[in-house]
Amino acid sequence: MTTPVTLLLGVHAHQPVGNFPEVIEDAHLRCYKPFLETLYAYPDFRFAAHFSGWLLDWLRERYPEDMDLLAQMVKRGQVELFSSGDTEPVLAAIPHRDRLGQLKTLNDKLAKWTKVQPSGAWLTERVWESAVVPALAETSIKYVTVDDYHFFCTGKSSDELDGYFSTEEDGTRLDLFPISEALRYRLPFSPAHEVIGYLESLADRGQAAAIYFDDIEKFGIWPETFDWVYNRGWLKALIEGVLASPKIRTGTYADFHAQNATRGIVYLPTTSYSEMNEWTLPMPAAGIYSSFLASEKAAGRGDYHRPFLRGGIWRNFLTRYPESNWMHKRMLALSARLAEIPQPPQALTDDLYRAQANDAYWHGLFGGLYLPHLRRAVWNNIIALEAKLDTLQPRSETVAVDLDFDGKNEHIAHNAALQLVIRDDGLGAAHELSSYALSHNFGDTLRRYHEHYHDKIAGGPSQHEHQGEGIASAHDIVHFKHPVSAEDIIPDTLPRSLWLDELDDQALTDYQQKKPLVLKFERSNVSKTYALDGSNVSITWKLKDLAGHHFATVLHLAMPSCDGFLGRYVLDDGSIPSGFGQPLHLPEAKGLTLEDGVLGGSVKLKTTISAEISGRPQQTVSQSEAGFEKIMQSTQIRLSWLIPNDSCTLKIHLNIEPK
Repeated sequence: MTTPVTLLLGVHAHQPVGNFPEVIEDAHLRCYKPFLETLYAYPDFRFAAHFSGWLLDWLRERYPEDMDLLAQMVKRGQVELFSSGDTEPVLAAIPHRDRLGQLKTLNDKLAKWTKVQPSGAWLTERVWESAVVPALAETSIKYVTVDDYHFFCTGKSSDELDGYFSTEEDGTRLDLFPISEALRYRLPFSPAHEVIGYLESLADRGQAAAIYFDDIEKFGIWPETFDWVYNRGWLKALIEGVLASPKIRTGTYADFHAQNATRGIVYLPTTSYSEMNEWTLPMPAAGIYSSFLASEKAAGRGDYHRPFLRGGIWRNFLTRYPESNWMHKRMLALSARLAEIPQPPQALTDDLYRAQANDAYWHGLFGGLYLPHLRRAVWNNIIALEAKLDTLQPRSETVAVDLDFDGKNEHIAHNAALQLVIRDDGLGAAHELSSYALSHNFGDTLRRYHEHYHDKIAGGPSQHEHQGEGIASAHDIVHFKHPVSAEDIIPDTLPRSLWLDELDDQALTDYQQKKPLVLKFERSNVSKTYALDGSNVSITWKLKDLAGHHFATVLHLAMPSCDGFLGRYVLDDGSIPSGFGQPLHLPEAKGLTLEDGVLGGSVKLKTTISAEISGRPQQTVSQSEAGFEKIMQSTQIRLSWLIPNDSCTLKIHLNIEPK
């Protein structure tokens, strides 16, 4: 008689810190709620679930009855809840002390809520580095799930991956369950009867377990999935088919772990799931890698050679996106400062942990680096934490340090209201301007990059046919949420900074700092000085022997309203010429105000000599599971002057005014 295969089915639910409430509500109504209600009706179907701590708090506050279904399923032994870092950080990318704190926070939260201490943990984006083992073990985590791809990279075959393996770091043990990619691509896209047939075939081959753990959002939020999974009855058909099959049984990871021995020792390379290893590469490497994978697949060698074609690692996002790296290094520096304070207030730790949420640090088909509101949430917490630390642990008003390890010093000046950061890269421009009152970084924008998926744009919408009766995965669909032209994807050659100067339409890239810790920069014929005074930043240019030339400075200001109706330009006479999403042109003006209802404040620009002022939205093109979209990253303000004489002084005041 065939021994049944144990289906270890796990779902992972997460929403980024700072995501729009209406987005989370929609996710709950189209996915979390119907999934839990459906499974609750089948108490014999056992499974695992992971809800990130931040999302769990949000849902328990707003939908207590729905989340009580989950708690009841835990109490009756139907569901095993997995832990993780509370705000869903990539554990490998944060310090060991914060790994411990993040894990303990969610462990304690789950134990208090359900009276069950978690034994397993979801590894964010399945990013594996062996350095995370001690923190997991020290917080009583016995096992985690990673992709079978991780194991293939060690030479393991799929037939071997029907149980868990053990690894160690410095003698500390952790067990590892390999998630089946074959199941990840079948659930929920293949018809239920095909999935059941596949599971039964595993039993026929003597497989002990079929291991699945993936995003719950595939069960209702991805394109077409709500209708397919719930209205057309896919989920019920799967559950009932599994329960009716004598060749399949369901179980929790905890029970399987307790009842079965390890398959042996394994040491995994630093990696993530295979798609991530492609997303993390910059161009042209990403394009070469993608084309090579496609050619190997077309030649029938894709699965055979893929373990040896590994692409990049998650941390490459920090090397290819300076904006991500700057957030990350600012977060690390604040973590180190916080660690110096004995028994800090919990509010400071909360700020730090929210700043460590993974989503805004990376980008692929998922990930939120391209989404301003997710980066803004990280910066809100970084700046709020820094303001609190400054009251407990005052620091120098000026410092020069290579905080982001790029070989160039950052010149950091701050007072109680503002912080200004200028990189010594020859541009003499600011890449951070943070307001402590608003907890906002006006330099938080993103330049245009050449992404390898931009090459798909010329081909227009497409969808690979699903074999059989099912639906296509988001990985196989090319949609367009907005029209995209070739001009929309031209990459930037310079960062989108504040006060990036031009002379006769050519960027000035050869500024040199005058003195250490003095925000004065010079080049031939131009000297430039920054000064902070309360909530005001003043920039003074002294121009020599340039009469008749055109001088300009460009500011890329991250305004939270983006192209929404709460962001608008206001002139000195009170008139409103346009919103941030529309072009602005003032032939001659001495001032301009940017009012932002989401920000809860305004930015006022004043110049001593009338300038030609123009404004326009700066947009990027990115992809998500919903398709290609244009996203406004900042409003670009350009002030231009015809230099009147050979000894000219220009001065701009920028004042940030909270409401």
